[in-house]
Amino acid sequence: MYKIKPYLIIIFLLIAPSCDKRAPKFESFSGFTQGTTYSVIYLNSINIDAEEMKNRVEVILDSIDNSLSTYNPNSLISAINANRSNHADSLVLNVLNRSYQIWEMTGGAFDITAGLLVNAWGFGPDSQKKFDESMLDSLMNLVGMDKIRTEGSEVIKSNRSMYLDLNAIAQGYSVDIVCKCLSSFGINSFLVEIGGEVRTRGTKDEGKPWKVAIDKPYDNNMIPGQDIQAIIKLTGQSLATSGNYRKFYEEDGVKYSHTIDPKSGYPVRHKLLSATIIANDCMTADAFATACMVVGPDNARVLIEKYDFLEGYLVSSDENGEFRIWYSDDMLTYLDE
Repeated sequence: MYKIKPYLIIIFLLIAPSCDKRAPKFESFSGFTQGTTYSVIYLNSINIDAEEMKNRVEVILDSIDNSLSTYNPNSLISAINANRSNHADSLVLNVLNRSYQIWEMTGGAFDITAGLLVNAWGFGPDSQKKFDESMLDSLMNLVGMDKIRTEGSEVIKSNRSMYLDLNAIAQGYSVDIVCKCLSSFGINSFLVEIGGEVRTRGTKDEGKPWKVAIDKPYDNNMIPGQDIQAIIKLTGQSLATSGNYRKFYEEDGVKYSHTIDPKSGYPVRHKLLSATIIANDCMTADAFATACMVVGPDNARVLIEKYDFLEGYLVSSDENGEFRIWYSDDMLTYLDE
């Protein structure tokens, strides 16, 4: 399931250097990965400079790209999709296992096997629409998490034509892996962001929470931070947002969203504009944000309230084109006034 996620604007304040050179200070670095940007902010309590930490993080990001990226023709998942190999490393296996769990929890709304549908509608790597009605039945026969399984380190597809698209979960998982790396060094206060997916630990300066801004989800709002919908406070949680207002096209007066319903085979046509999910880990937040965009506003509310490990903030459009906001009960504690 392919997803271009709205960027989140990270709001932070770097601590000014102290007169005591031994006092820890916040460091930051950023770069490019998986076709998007990443940024890391951390309290340097272990005397490791930002450039050295950046090098270590980018080694990890490169290894993730070589496993999970469908945009990397030499990755493990690309080899599996092309039937050059069925071997999977621990990264691929972890994502597949969690994807199956969330597929079950969402009643099939989150489905990484919908990649051929995504590609056919023109939202895949080559961005060319190939879909016509005669293709639907044959494509739908290749969709369903129950049609793949793992045996040891091998991925078994029931049909060799099946295509696994990890883009709606891999960035969240990448955030989790980078956070695990920082924690392993003894860093206890950080924020990691990849393509708008965020995970935090601890607090920023003076014990204040990290703050993340969500953009207003109107069509073609392409500049992150230009028009903010809400600011969310985090102190150890993960956050992901999915939306349809930056990745779509119009044809014969019809708007086609990049979010594809794996049950119908068509782009979704409901009024939910964006879904923001808070969870403990970013992989879970990432996948559930996508699932919410698949099922629409009413079912998204039901889905969020079903699981106590989720908090959600939904923005929908009413019949007059005005924004309608819904958020879960405990989400109020995360909203910044």
